Amino acid sequence: MVIEITEEGKKITGLKERVATGVVMVDALGKGDVKEVVIRDRQVLAQDGMFVIVAVVDVRDGSVRQSPDIISRGFIYLKESQEILRQTRFIIKKTIEESVKQMHPINFDYVKNSVREKVGKYLLQQTGKRPIIIPVILEV
Repeated sequence: MVIEITEEGKKITGLKERVATGVVMVDALGKGDVKEVVIRDRQVLAQDGMFVIVAVVDVRDGSVRQSPDIISRGFIYLKESQEILRQTRFIIKKTIEESVKQMHPINFDYVKNSVREKVGKYLLQQTGKRPIIIPVILEV
């Protein structure tokens, strides 16, 4: 809607004119357009949260060194979801070790995608949510 404000600011009039508009997104920085992919990621984060996996892999034999670390934000409360976390850690370890078998050198992008896919399926099955999954694989 177009409004007209007098110079003194004492009179505000709504005009019959209309201005064609679209969806307007305001970014905190206020610089440039917010790309569609950024908006989509923000919507997923708001609805389903994120799930970060940190695993340490021995490049000599492809074994997972310790129990993978899991960081969850806006997805599940970790202290109340111990069984899901235990099973997720098992899936992560199994997926990594199966993915790197006979792979020299190790293709870490392939391994990360495998982990993302398997963990994503499991979490969807258990919770009905699709968080953004970010696997971080460290080589030692």
